[in-house]
Amino acid sequence: MHGANASGRPFTGDFAGLLLYATLHAHGFSSQPHGASSDDGLVLHDCRITNAVKCLPPDNRPSPAEMRACNGYLAADLARLPAGGAVLALGRLAHSAALRALAQRPAAHPFAHGARHPIGRGRVLFDSYHCSRYNTSTRRLTPAMFESVVAAAAGHVRDAGRTDGT
Repeated sequence: MHGANASGRPFTGDFAGLLLYATLHAHGFSSQPHGASSDDGLVLHDCRITNAVKCLPPDNRPSPAEMRACNGYLAADLARLPAGGAVLALGRLAHSAALRALAQRPAAHPFAHGARHPIGRGRVLFDSYHCSRYNTSTRRLTPAMFESVVAAAAGHVRDAGRTDGT
């Protein structure tokens, strides 16, 4: 019951948010490199952060039933993604949930860190390992690896001529 559950903003106050917000800030998507609460002044620019599930699952790992139950919310969020926009999936679960929400065939879009998947209308799904404490402390995900994926997503949006959404 900390981080997003306390602040109302995903990844705020979570360990994963340290890398996420610093990297978003480095690419102009966040007004500051870190956030601690909903009233800390952090503002996202041309970026929206959402979750695959809207509840706090046991052990912070949603079940397939929870993911199915919440997928309509994610589908509604992703329906607003403009042509030329980008979706950054943090981990395999987010990748799978995004594909389901976008009515895309999972077999056609296997998860791999750094992978890019066209999802229609010039939009692209970018995959990254989740920026969790476990993944960063084991170096499965380094800051440079994460920065590379965010840079690719930012470049896609810039090249698509978008300035109003990722």
